[in-house]
Amino acid sequence: MQFDHQTVVKFIEAIVIVGALFALWSSITNFSSIKRLLIGRPMRTAELHGQHTKLYWLIALPILSADLYSSVSYGPESGITELINLGPDARWFIIPITIATVVLLFILILSYIMGILAYPNGGGAYAIAKDNFKHRYISLIASSSLLIDYILTVAVSVSAAVEAVASAYPVVAPYETLIAVACVLLLVMVNLRGVAESAKVLAWPTFGFMACMFILIFTGFFNEFTHGFVQPQTPSFGTIPQGLTTLLVLKAFSAACSALTGIETISNAVPIFRKPEQKNAIKTYIALGTVTGVTLLGFAYHLYVQGISPNPNNTMLSQLTGIYFGHGFLYQLIIWSTFIVLILAANSTFTGFSQLAALVAADGFLPRGLANRGDRLGYSNGIIALAAFASILIITFRAKTNALIPLYAIGVFLSFTVAQFGLMRRWKRVKGPNWQIKLAINTFGAFITAIVAVIFAVTKFTGGAWIVLVVLPILIFFSLAIRNHYDNIAEQLRIDITKTHPTANKVVTLVLVSGVHQVVNNTLSFVKGLGVDPIAVYVGYDEESTEKMEKKWKEWDSPCRLVVLRSKYRSLLEPLVRLIRALESNHEGSVTIHVVIPQFIPRKWWHNLLHNQSALMLRLWLIRHKDIVITSVPYHLQK
Repeated sequence: MQFDHQTVVKFIEAIVIVGALFALWSSITNFSSIKRLLIGRPMRTAELHGQHTKLYWLIALPILSADLYSSVSYGPESGITELINLGPDARWFIIPITIATVVLLFILILSYIMGILAYPNGGGAYAIAKDNFKHRYISLIASSSLLIDYILTVAVSVSAAVEAVASAYPVVAPYETLIAVACVLLLVMVNLRGVAESAKVLAWPTFGFMACMFILIFTGFFNEFTHGFVQPQTPSFGTIPQGLTTLLVLKAFSAACSALTGIETISNAVPIFRKPEQKNAIKTYIALGTVTGVTLLGFAYHLYVQGISPNPNNTMLSQLTGIYFGHGFLYQLIIWSTFIVLILAANSTFTGFSQLAALVAADGFLPRGLANRGDRLGYSNGIIALAAFASILIITFRAKTNALIPLYAIGVFLSFTVAQFGLMRRWKRVKGPNWQIKLAINTFGAFITAIVAVIFAVTKFTGGAWIVLVVLPILIFFSLAIRNHYDNIAEQLRIDITKTHPTANKVVTLVLVSGVHQVVNNTLSFVKGLGVDPIAVYVGYDEESTEKMEKKWKEWDSPCRLVVLRSKYRSLLEPLVRLIRALESNHEGSVTIHVVIPQFIPRKWWHNLLHNQSALMLRLWLIRHKDIVITSVPYHLQK
């Protein structure tokens, strides 16, 4: 994937479009009645630990494993696509590649079960690295690589879902990008309702997809019992095609490993299980490994028997389903269940991303707004951020899975490796029952995942993985900069409570006035209620306006002292700054300038376009001055 001029332009357009969409979303959700309808009623903080917000393991299985399981629909295809240029003789490689993928799947699941045993409150790669490595950057490698991969997971899952439908209905193809972004926005709304709410929506379609895949696999075996396990279209097993290299085989294996992303989600989300959380999470992992392994092997085997080759306009799943069922009801059911589960696969990613981002933000390495819970007790800012970044990728790459796959999975295997090495250090330090066995499991897991990460980096580098390898250190750099910023703030705000106590400041109150009218009367009434002697400040652009103001002020019985400033260059700011500096220099010791700004608020939003917003411009400048306090006094117009 080359980042040419056209791609950069698409990327910029994507940022603008997504920004506009989410600005519109924000404006909509500001209306409380619509927000309640879409998101649901606000939940009390006390409800956070209630059992109704927790998940039974059988329901958690489709929720948290949808990302991993749904990728069986495109994982084997991604692998064999890398070899298709070698000709039909290469099609049998889908079997050994899938077997290697399933072996790696069980190694990873076993390793992460060790993580759950070590960290029953959630043992994701970030938590493991943070607990076992002194250097901050190691834990940030884990968190940053996972956050990047979560974003890519949403983009790939949604793009693959739309492509699945486009395979069955070519008329949809021109609108793939638009449909994909709409699906992301729908996922935002579902996830903002909270985990328990989304579970009711998402569990059954995922179970339905699992049932469809098993129906497809059993139908394949029935077909083979009837017509033979070696059919005329079955490629010769073991034939080495001309041009095959070790690097190409590794490239195909790394592409097939895209089916393994999402494994860590269960380890990250242990706290959302019902009690006993640890035991239920392990049950979910075992069920996930069994179902996914059987599906991958069965699906890949039938693709081999039928001699199916990748087709950019028709997915291999669609081709296989068409062979067994034609294009009737079962074909439509499987295609649409694939579409739905690939869309819903992003749900576990939304959960994982928002929880990880909140954890990292709580440690000060990401903006703290990501650690804030929304109305439904979910991390809504993280959910919206994930959707925005994923939408940018979808628009930039026009919802093409093959364009996104090269960027995919390298980050998650990097975090896998960090987690395995962290667990190795923990078992050596803590020991405990059977620690040698646990150490051996994680040592083997670290060795395997490190090798796979290197394979990804080498084989996918020119195809787009270099983008992730560049973005990753940039994100780590910004994370460290954010933490440094928060540390600096804490240092500057810290006080010695035994020595530092509040004292009364000398305050000079200035009220900016533009004439004698109801808004100024309302503001002066407020200021006089504070018990201070204010100074009214008027800025005139010519002699006529200043004389008129002074005359009218006297007719109004001079409610307070009036200072008239003349502006030769029609600027409000320049003369006001001169006055503030003069007041500061004329007072011995420290003085605080209190600037009160009257502001009328139109009844309708579009009325603001008819006024010059000078109060807003003054606030933007004055607020940056260290010894100025600004107060806006609103006056709401009735018409």
